[in-house]
Amino acid sequence: MEQLKRKIKAPSHPGKFLSEIAKGGTTSVVAQGHVVFAQGNAADALFSIQKGKIKLTVVSNAGKEAVIAVLGPGDFFGEGCLAGQPLRMATAVAMTDCSIMRLARAAAVEKLQEEPAFAKLLLSYMLTRTIRIEEDLVDQLFNSSEKRLARALLMLANFGKEGKPEVVIPKISQEVLAEMIGTTRSRVSFFMNKFRRLGFIEYNGTLEVHSSLVNVVLHD
Repeated sequence: MEQLKRKIKAPSHPGKFLSEIAKGGTTSVVAQGHVVFAQGNAADALFSIQKGKIKLTVVSNAGKEAVIAVLGPGDFFGEGCLAGQPLRMATAVAMTDCSIMRLARAAAVEKLQEEPAFAKLLLSYMLTRTIRIEEDLVDQLFNSSEKRLARALLMLANFGKEGKPEVVIPKISQEVLAEMIGTTRSRVSFFMNKFRRLGFIEYNGTLEVHSSLVNVVLHD
């Protein structure tokens, strides 16, 4: 996909920006596995990731869980509260040790009204996020599980974003990868072994993604 090759201009250091302008906001360090909020909790705050990775998951009435996003530094989450969402539609869990900024809904709404720079920053992020969601939907509808896995790994490594890509991904299980792309763990294991044989990735405790993996996504 061409969108993986072009550079995407993302908002510049939103976590730092929030820290500077958001009086009443708080910054917390949370450990890996910490639940920031759970599906069904009151939607009462906006969050921004300053360090680490956050996983968003949803659980159906039948108990089936799916990973809908993996977010990193500079990303917002919990923004549904700004649109009047009363309850959280997903669960946010720290995949690594994280530093996150929390801004209460009332304070966030006030800042949107009083701080044009903040409003512009959040709008830029939301438009970028919407594009990403649309690309994810196209990926699910038209691409094979092999291509979906390759794209997910490249996105986790920040391939295509400004700055140096993070080729080493924090520990992530094959079960989580399977939930992200809508397939089975056995299929993920098969393709991970294939990618490693071809030299696209390396993993031995940590996962290293090479830029050559993009060939899987671009290949027809």
